[in-house]
Amino acid sequence: MNIKSFDPYDISIPERQGILTSAVGPRPICFASTIDNAGNINLSPFSFFNVFSNNPPILIFSPARRGRDNTTKHTYENIKEVPEVCINIVNYPMVEQMSLASTEYEKGVNEFVKAGFTEIPSEKIKPPRVKESPVSFECTVDQVIELGTEGGAGNLVIARIQRIHLNTDFLDENGKLDNTKLDLVGRLGANWYSRANVDALFEIPKPLQTKGIGVDHLPKHVQESTVLSANNLGRLGNIEQLPSEEDITEAKQFQTVAAAYKQFEGYELRDEIHRLAKIEIEGGNTEKALTILCTYHG
Repeated sequence: MNIKSFDPYDISIPERQGILTSAVGPRPICFASTIDNAGNINLSPFSFFNVFSNNPPILIFSPARRGRDNTTKHTYENIKEVPEVCINIVNYPMVEQMSLASTEYEKGVNEFVKAGFTEIPSEKIKPPRVKESPVSFECTVDQVIELGTEGGAGNLVIARIQRIHLNTDFLDENGKLDNTKLDLVGRLGANWYSRANVDALFEIPKPLQTKGIGVDHLPKHVQESTVLSANNLGRLGNIEQLPSEEDITEAKQFQTVAAAYKQFEGYELRDEIHRLAKIEIEGGNTEKALTILCTYHG
């Protein structure tokens, strides 16, 4: 494996932007509605964005200085005048309109109108909400941290959530946000986006509170497997303990395992046992997979 390494300041700002936005992604999109002292509304998307605290509930995004001419965004200017922002979450049905709203229109142009979005009055702040958004956060701005004075420098807007709005179409039967319904989009480099639709979603069980055994405690032949992936090993290492001898003896009687021991030997047997275990892991039967793996002692 070859690695290309260099100082970030040895490349141009556009080159550095390309690497950062391609490597750090997909990034959630902050669709920010702001207002100035004259009542002019602005709506702009920013992908330098995330949630940073639950208590207090804090979102942070960065309307950075433009790299080409070092000018500032209308969103940044508005927040300096009226320290409030409505952060609207973007999903796939609205992504093209959101992209249109990123056009650098003149100050005073309302992107709600230009992009065809519907304004809804907020309850605690002046900037309006986006009706089409599945989730909106009314926020007051605690602080703006300017990271520099040159083109490309970020301005961290620390936004404290004061009111949350959930479109009930995106809730499950328990009243919780349903990831399979949200259909969120994320920002990548250049013109690329990602879509978190049902086909792209997958679940990973969180590490056990009682600590998994770890990859280092798996049998050596499992750690060195050419059949099992690194993700497979990570899932196995999350199991709380190795199977008992009784469970291993029982696993040898499984139809597929017994057939493998009759048909193969040596490395071929090892790889077949690993293949059978991989099928169980991908089917969500991780403990059964580890028990099958422990039947092999070659």
